[in-house]
Amino acid sequence: MSGTDTARKLIEATQELLWERGYVGTSPRAIQQRAGAGQGSMYHHFGGKPDLARAAVRRSAEELRTLADAELAREGSARARVAGYLRREREVLRGCRLGGLAQDPDVVADPELRAPLSQTFAWLRTRLAEVLEEGRGNGEFGPALDPAGVAAAIVAVVQGGYVLARSAGAPEPFHEATDGLLALLDAHATGTGATAGAVTGAVTGAAS
Repeated sequence: MSGTDTARKLIEATQELLWERGYVGTSPRAIQQRAGAGQGSMYHHFGGKPDLARAAVRRSAEELRTLADAELAREGSARARVAGYLRREREVLRGCRLGGLAQDPDVVADPELRAPLSQTFAWLRTRLAEVLEEGRGNGEFGPALDPAGVAAAIVAVVQGGYVLARSAGAPEPFHEATDGLLALLDAHATGTGATAGAVTGAVTGAAS
């Protein structure tokens, strides 16, 4: 295994362990075992667990942005793109890879670990607001729609939906929350632009 492969596997292992166990529960030994790498390899590439954790959180943040923008940058109406983001495939019962870390006291106490979380959620709110503003500008939504406020609500509902689903041990509460959010968004629809019924039917059919 090359040095580049070893570093990648160490980061990926740390990503998974942080998601599963949090910062305290992610020990250097567990990282090495998950990555199939020795202690010498780990400390050759990284200064220690804090350094590796920062690299892992940055990678998770980058991946979340990529997944979100894959839906938000698609062609189609603003409503369909937001619905695509809300209904993309997720491991709901594992929670949000980044949102879960925001509840970890050791993560939020470290400015370098916390920064990718705040930056990514700020980016997501901005990106969603851009899509909603586009929809308002082309007449898909009425002028009363507040793109920034709705974008903040979307992010909050997704994160809250994870909590509801995990507490229930079932994904249905997450989907109920996001479906309810789309229904509220539809209240701002003007019926112009893309045909509302066609968009709703297409998205519902694609829901997981």
